[in-house]
Amino acid sequence: MTTLLLARHGLTDLTGPVLAGRTPGVHLSEAGRAQAAALAGRVAGVRLDAIVSSPLERCRETAEAVAQGRETDVRVDDRFIECGYGEWTGRPLAELAKEPLWQVVQAHPSAVTFPGGESLAAMQQRAVAAVREWNRTLGSKGVYLVCSHGDVIKAIVADALGLHLDQFQRITADPAALTVIRYAPLRPFVLRLNDMGELRLPEDSEEKDGGENITGSDAAVGGGPGTT
Repeated sequence: MTTLLLARHGLTDLTGPVLAGRTPGVHLSEAGRAQAAALAGRVAGVRLDAIVSSPLERCRETAEAVAQGRETDVRVDDRFIECGYGEWTGRPLAELAKEPLWQVVQAHPSAVTFPGGESLAAMQQRAVAAVREWNRTLGSKGVYLVCSHGDVIKAIVADALGLHLDQFQRITADPAALTVIRYAPLRPFVLRLNDMGELRLPEDSEEKDGGENITGSDAAVGGGPGTT
């Protein structure tokens, strides 16, 4: 079962008050660099077959902190870039909240195309397609980390949970937080969500024909024993 670690980039000076979007030259702040170093420590005990990043600086810097001391270089995948917010890019969030489209973003995001930019549905489609391709490339035993952006991560998680995109605002992706998804033959499992603790991955269940476990299912009836 391929395991994906989704990490949001660390803080920047624009995180919070301004919609940075794809603005070039937005680097991690001092606090963000500390978050990236802490993230690297939290996953230090996890084997990573690939470390993948959005092309934007704040993600690449976060991913490079994770890669430091490993033999795995950061690989950039443009499909994990921030949503194209178009004319909204660089504007204060307090100002954007007054726009009529803001309420649609909150309540019906699948219908939103940002003026001069990308639709949230297209963003989800490209990001999920990238995950599926990396899963195929790394195989069933692969473990990899992708450093991306809040809305991109939320969209990938919504897909893994079988949620409509209109529900993705119920998901949180904080700076430098980890979400872990394990892709089994029948369905994905969300193992951690928006987590700030040290990561230890559970072992795969014993697999038989067709990649399924001995019960003919990849989900434990009754919830299973968990990890120790």
